[in-house]
This record gives sequence, C-alpha cells and structure tokens, in this order.
Amino acid sequence: MVLNNIEKLIEKYENGETSIKEEAYLRTYFQNETIPPHLEMYKPLFAYFKTSQQERFTKDIPLQPKKRHIYSWLSVAAVSVLMLGFYLKSTQSFTTQDDLGTIQDPQLAYNEVVKSLELISKSLNKGTSTVNYLNSYNKGVSTLNYIDELEQSSNIIFKTKK
Repeated sequence: MVLNNIEKLIEKYENGETSIKEEAYLRTYFQNETIPPHLEMYKPLFAYFKTSQQERFTKDIPLQPKKRHIYSWLSVAAVSVLMLGFYLKSTQSFTTQDDLGTIQDPQLAYNEVVKSLELISKSLNKGTSTVNYLNSYNKGVSTLNYIDELEQSSNIIFKTKK
C-alpha cells in the first residue's frame, strides 16, 4: 500500500502536480535505507535536494559599490576639448572668405570642390567594390534557374514515358 502510494506520488512529482507536503513526504521516504530496487534511481535526486538545502553562501557581499569617477572626468575632458576647438576656430581669420563664408578666390573654390568630389568618389568606389559580390550571386541564381528548367523538362519527359 505504501509502495503504491509512493509510486503515485512520484508520478505526480514528475508531472509537477505535487504539493509541498507530498514532496516533503517523498524526501523523508527516500532518506530511508530500504528502498525497492525499481525506485533506487530517485534516491540521488531527493538526496541532492537535502544537501543543496544545507549549503550556505559564506562570501561577504560588499554593501557599497565601488564608485567610478572616470566617466565624470571623461565628460569634463570632452567639454574642455570642444571649448578649446571653438575658441581656436573663432580666433583664426580667414582672408579668403567673406562674411557669409563664401570663398572669394575662384582657384581656391575650385580646389575645394575637387577635394570634396575626390572624397565622395573614394567613398563610392569603396561601396561599389563591396557590392561586386552580387555579380557572382547573380551568376549562381541564373545557373540555378537553368538547372530548374532542366529538371522541369526532365519531369515532363519522364511523365510522358509512364
């Protein structure tokens, strides 16, 4: 009778339907020395729960986290660099530009446009070189389409012979 009850409790335990009292009853049952051989495989499981309950964490946990002031100094440094940059930019005098920022010298304007266009050209060339792999992808797709057409035609041929 007790063995039948234990087997039902184990089945309920495996399905996750046991109460706390039933699990405590199973733990005390499996602490006994005499357990039927077909239930021996459950003994280490419930012994593990007993030993894991006895484990304690002994390491000290610091209550105050270590404060890091690196980020506050980093923001101060960034702001000072920006302020220095704005100051140096405002103190420079540009004799080749008027009040609106347009360049008076046509040769200088041409050189600036050429520099800008060269920079754009380099960026576009990098982009097109990374997209060149699409050509090989397109070749592979066309090959697959050709194989698909061959397969369809072979299916038509074999269907007519049947």
